[in-house]
Amino acid sequence: MGIQNMNLSAHILKIAKAAKKASYQMSVIGTEEKNRALRQMAKALEVRQAYLIKENAKDLSVALKAKYASALTDRLTLNSKRIKAMADGLRETAKLKDPVGQLLETIHRPNGLLIKKIRVPLGVVGIIYESRPNVTADCAALCLKSGNAAILKGGRESIHSNKAIFKVLKDALKKTKISLDALQLIESTDRQAVHELLKLDEYLDVIVPRGGEGLIRFVTENSRVPVIKHYKGVCHVYVHQQADLKMAHKITMNAKIQKPGVCNAMETLLVDKAVAKEFLPSIVADLQKAGCEIRADQKTRGIVKSGVKKATQEDWRTEYLDLILSIRVVDNLSQAIEHINTYGSRHSDTIVTKDKKQAQAFLDAVDSACVYVNASTRFTDGFEFGFGAEVGISTDKLHVRGPMALEGLTSYKYEIYGTGQVRV
Repeated sequence: MGIQNMNLSAHILKIAKAAKKASYQMSVIGTEEKNRALRQMAKALEVRQAYLIKENAKDLSVALKAKYASALTDRLTLNSKRIKAMADGLRETAKLKDPVGQLLETIHRPNGLLIKKIRVPLGVVGIIYESRPNVTADCAALCLKSGNAAILKGGRESIHSNKAIFKVLKDALKKTKISLDALQLIESTDRQAVHELLKLDEYLDVIVPRGGEGLIRFVTENSRVPVIKHYKGVCHVYVHQQADLKMAHKITMNAKIQKPGVCNAMETLLVDKAVAKEFLPSIVADLQKAGCEIRADQKTRGIVKSGVKKATQEDWRTEYLDLILSIRVVDNLSQAIEHINTYGSRHSDTIVTKDKKQAQAFLDAVDSACVYVNASTRFTDGFEFGFGAEVGISTDKLHVRGPMALEGLTSYKYEIYGTGQVRV
């Protein structure tokens, strides 16, 4: 290991040790003090708006020279509206019920022991993320409100924005009783910094990777720290033979076009063969009008004969995060479910149907974090679920699934009260 890597290793270790120490202090900080800190941080973001936009411009300049995709550039951009949204997100988090200290269960044992199950913070949460600078503020807020210390590691593409947001938030904490060490940012853009962080299972309680498939695979394969995966979003809309086709059209357009560069956007449209000839021509025309490239199976291309590319096996598994959509005609509900469970990413999937029995069968059989009936997949979001901001959308089953917000950043412990009992 070279001198530079040795120094980086020591630096990351120092950050982790400080965060661990701060996590013990955070676990006993009262709700009102945490909320006051969040409100101070929100105000600071608005007051320092010009500084944030100036620093963000440095990242956008790099993006322009590197010819980043428009969707990525959009995710990187900070403006007055988005800074206000960040600040509002912090204020909304302050309004949410504090999960720490919640009594989950009380058990009275025959021997007189009283056992209480109490919700507690996880401890030190490491969050590795890409692109969106607002994640810095969202995750800092959620970790602090849930009584955790946070170690944040953003991507190279948003480094100036992340550093600026972090500085503003940290300066605001100076006016509170919360330890400054409870909020840490790894500023190095060296990939080795992530390697070093993933080794520190003695100091970190969990790692949350939030980004592309490559990042998540890398973290999962290299971490000694438990990982909660926020994997890719290969989301589906299934138009059932009993669908209201006007509703299906509206949901399809929203799920794909409204914001294509996010994990809860639809990537594959499944259409029942019974309604394919009626539904496909108009929906494909409108998707193409909106700039969407269509990749489809043979049955779809037999109905829509021009302007549609042939879909490959890889397309069914691909999270495009762009105006590209795969379409397949399926024989029935069972084939739709089989397709989703085979090619999907356990994120968000929806059925459009008027048949309640078939809708319930879809809900029961699709193995995803969020399964919908007659609604767009775009609702898979912490704010839309009433959770406030989110660390991300977990596609894992342990220990949290779907939008990971305050409750997902906690665990529990047992408090046992005795009157002198001993075990015999």
